[in-house]
Amino acid sequence: MGMATPRNYRLTSQRQTLLGLIRQQEGHLDAIELYRRAQELQPRISLSTVYRAMHFFKQLGLIEEHRFEQDHLHYEAKPKVEHCHLICLRCGRISEFQSPQTDKLKKEVEHEKNFKVASIQIHLQGYCDQCQGKQFFEVDNRE
Repeated sequence: MGMATPRNYRLTSQRQTLLGLIRQQEGHLDAIELYRRAQELQPRISLSTVYRAMHFFKQLGLIEEHRFEQDHLHYEAKPKVEHCHLICLRCGRISEFQSPQTDKLKKEVEHEKNFKVASIQIHLQGYCDQCQGKQFFEVDNRE
């Protein structure tokens, strides 16, 4: 089997299901959560199919993957506009926001460094409004 390209790929029902789940999600899903949700719709889907599909979708430019300082990847549909991520160090919540500064930075780097920027990924880490008031010495129970 040759390498799939945008011109000769098959969009199987399992791939359609996975792509649909990613596109309708407003957040960032990891492979395990995608697998769990896909199994509700396609009981015969495997976790390896999810990983292969994510790799395939990334090659086609349909999704983005983010590590977010964790040991696993999160996936989201390729956004129409660049956006940044806020990552709470306490609860792990990931929020998105847009800033005109990202476009300004991109243009500045392209001009000053003669470098064509393909994408920008900005992740700001800190504490969300719900976690700011909590004591920082409390034991983290997310495990």
